[in-house]
Amino acid sequence: MTDALGWRRKFGVIAPSTNTIVEPEFYAMTVPGVTAHFSRIHIRDQNMAGDEGMERLLDQIRDEIGAACERVMTCEPDYMVMGMSAETFWGGVEGNRQFVEQIHGLTGLRVATGAEACERALKLYGARRIGVVTPYQPVGDENVVRFFSEIGFEVTAIKGLKCPTAVSIAHVSEAELRDALIEVNSADVDVLVQCGTNLSMVRLADEAERWLGKPVIAINAATWWMALRDNGIQDKVYGAGSLLRDH
Repeated sequence: MTDALGWRRKFGVIAPSTNTIVEPEFYAMTVPGVTAHFSRIHIRDQNMAGDEGMERLLDQIRDEIGAACERVMTCEPDYMVMGMSAETFWGGVEGNRQFVEQIHGLTGLRVATGAEACERALKLYGARRIGVVTPYQPVGDENVVRFFSEIGFEVTAIKGLKCPTAVSIAHVSEAELRDALIEVNSADVDVLVQCGTNLSMVRLADEAERWLGKPVIAINAATWWMALRDNGIQDKVYGAGSLLRDH
């Protein structure tokens, strides 16, 4: 039998319990016959002030992700989507590879991660030099720069917003994000990239591409794009940037 609403694909999505942005942004980019089913990683201590705070947050994610995968598998999804991004950049290319292997080992399914989605998008755009915006502490930014450097991109500038708690990431305004994009942009930057699935960037990225005149990759849009295209779903999505509209 085919699912009445997810007749093309059912995506199992893993996200931190503190994240209030990735779920509505994924829903806003939905296409007919594709459904997203969320399982939450229990975050007991959302304090992420300083490098130690961010490391503690990731330790919680690592401890809880197996249970979150187990829960979402009960709805029999076809494919896994990571609604979190920091862990997918951690440890560079090898760290992302190990993370994908872990999720595949737990679920038996293919996996879309923010790190790999950004890599695919940057290669599609023919980028060499990028500017990056994150909500992270310095240790998070170091891992983002490491990942992009290892896959051949030069990070010319990175703006870490140093959000003090996991929930406060969602409180960053469009005005603050606009200023951050402008700060990391320059004439020699080919593409701007936003990391952190709890930053609300999808709509702003679509607008920013018009006034910056270059691609702006919002990580939630890139991850959703990867999930759709990996599953042979070529529907165009409007209002979420050029990636989903044109590719």
